[in-house]
Amino acid sequence: MNRAAARPVVAIIGGGFTGAALAYRLVHGICAGSARIVLFEPRQVVGGGLAYDTDEAVHRINVPATRMSLFPGDEEHFPRWLEETGALRDDPEAVTADGRMFPRRGAFGRYVHAHLAPLAADGSIEHRKTRVRSVTAIGRGANQGRWRLEADDGSETVADIVVVATTHPSPQAPSVLARALAEHPRYVADTTVPGALAAIRPDDRVLVVGAGLTAADVIAALDAAGHRGAIAAISRRGLRSRGHAALPQEPFGDFMTQPSRTALELLRATRRAIAEAAAQGLSWHAVFDRLRTDGGEIWKALPVAERCRLVRFLRPYWDVHRFRIAPQVEAVLERRLADGRLTFRPASIAGMEVLDDGEIAVRLRARQQKGVREERYDAVVVTTGPGHAGILASQPYLAGLAAEGRLRADPVGLGIDVDEESRAVDAGGQPQRSLYVAGPLARGTFGELMGLPQVTEHAHFVADRVAADIRTLAEANTGIPQRQAR
Repeated sequence: MNRAAARPVVAIIGGGFTGAALAYRLVHGICAGSARIVLFEPRQVVGGGLAYDTDEAVHRINVPATRMSLFPGDEEHFPRWLEETGALRDDPEAVTADGRMFPRRGAFGRYVHAHLAPLAADGSIEHRKTRVRSVTAIGRGANQGRWRLEADDGSETVADIVVVATTHPSPQAPSVLARALAEHPRYVADTTVPGALAAIRPDDRVLVVGAGLTAADVIAALDAAGHRGAIAAISRRGLRSRGHAALPQEPFGDFMTQPSRTALELLRATRRAIAEAAAQGLSWHAVFDRLRTDGGEIWKALPVAERCRLVRFLRPYWDVHRFRIAPQVEAVLERRLADGRLTFRPASIAGMEVLDDGEIAVRLRARQQKGVREERYDAVVVTTGPGHAGILASQPYLAGLAAEGRLRADPVGLGIDVDEESRAVDAGGQPQRSLYVAGPLARGTFGELMGLPQVTEHAHFVADRVAADIRTLAEANTGIPQRQAR
């Protein structure tokens, strides 16, 4: 057997940012040339994914450009690329008055792709422009060690290692919406579909179900398209995503000297830290930045039952403070709030029906109030965020692996269950030694894995473990220690 034929095969499912960062890490310096890396991504552009493969001008990264990088530790890498390529020439609003950069999300997608495209061109990475339909184990028990991947284009790939780096699942709309509005022309169940908002007319009264980052993007996009009508955004608690601090601040607070063991302890510690920060002239932003930085260790210190309590009771408050909107988007929301064309309210949907003229009659139940109030709308947009609780049913290959007992949902309801090495845990609680999960779907175990800096670090973490497996496999296949082969 020649050495080229013996090279281990790594299949990465998903070529958004997580898959791209992992592939780049594998190629550069870790296992260059010692493995065949196959990246399954149906889009032409690798590295964009749902978040960054967008041409919508108002879709902006929601943290300064210095926090967005393929390379942890090099905060200026993306800003340098923006300057060197002239990517901001057609985006005069990208730089705020205080000098921070919040470019369009599409620019970040192009930045990642610019670093992956040469690897696809020279064969370091094989970019398969298709979706994976099924993943099945070859062999059973102790003899199981490889995986067969079948793709929508009819191709089959046998891999030694599989990494699930798939995208977030689509939003899970309340069932009452799907039943009543399935055929309505101005019901938008998934805003990630290109042109999803095109049917909404300038004077339509719009109900936005959800009030987080996606809702802010939808409101800004409608405003940019000339929408003049009233918009009401509802959520269970009526919270909306906050903006950034007026001036940069260093992270503040100590959550690690005595780690919280319960969700209530963590809440109290956070409140104390915010009060201490205020006494020193700092805003709550600095405290949440510390929580973000230490998020993985804070999460690990909590028992599973307390993680569940945190997700159930405190996650909405965490989300709106942690995931902030770009200043340009915040300005749109503030303007519409001031002129009365936008409201955020705590309410849930009790029922709805479509009237003969196409109007949508919505029965809303306000939080902590008795009774139901009926309101009329012309369009309804779902922005509830990804339905992570239904991740295993979101793609056929995940459903198949779950049906075979090869993986399971995590006990917190945030994604896929993995061990401390980010290997998928099977139905019996055992890790699958050659099946990894990278990115946000592993956050049930790792905690804070939604912000891009943490996603980058986790992609590198998984890449390092895959690289160790590659070296072991390559030595077994070739009989040559990898330190000699390299």
